[in-house]
Amino acid sequence: MSTKDKTMNLLHVITLYNRIKNNPNGDFVPRTVFFGGKAAPGYMTAKLTVSLICHVANLINSDPIVGDKLKVVFLANYRCSLAEVIMPAADLSEQISLAGTEASGTGNMKFMLNGALTIGTLDGANVEMRQEMGEENIFIFGMKVNDVEQLGLTGTIPGST
Repeated sequence: MSTKDKTMNLLHVITLYNRIKNNPNGDFVPRTVFFGGKAAPGYMTAKLTVSLICHVANLINSDPIVGDKLKVVFLANYRCSLAEVIMPAADLSEQISLAGTEASGTGNMKFMLNGALTIGTLDGANVEMRQEMGEENIFIFGMKVNDVEQLGLTGTIPGST
């Protein structure tokens, strides 16, 4: 289980929660955010990330002010049979990793084949997906591999001031 992308997504969920709490009568599009994964027995960071997601989910899902504007679900023991049910219902697939650091599997390709928009960094399967479907059909953001390498070597990003 990758913990960095789940933590980033959880921070986004917390931001949405705070916006709703600060303006309960605002015009919000209701959404449900799903997290899925497994934590290997010895991977303490993953276990803590799952615990954090579950605690945040309990807080948000039980808050009467938030109501149906935001819900959070953690899909325990995420596996192929569960993916078969979830993927066709997804509107958005978020694939966030630091370019050149993670090989993503074909899960995001399955989301795309079922009609979900992919938003993510140019890493892993997103590289191949963009080549095959065209860059107008995928939303890519963030640094490219050469930018990450440059940042590691010099502490600067090419083209930044």
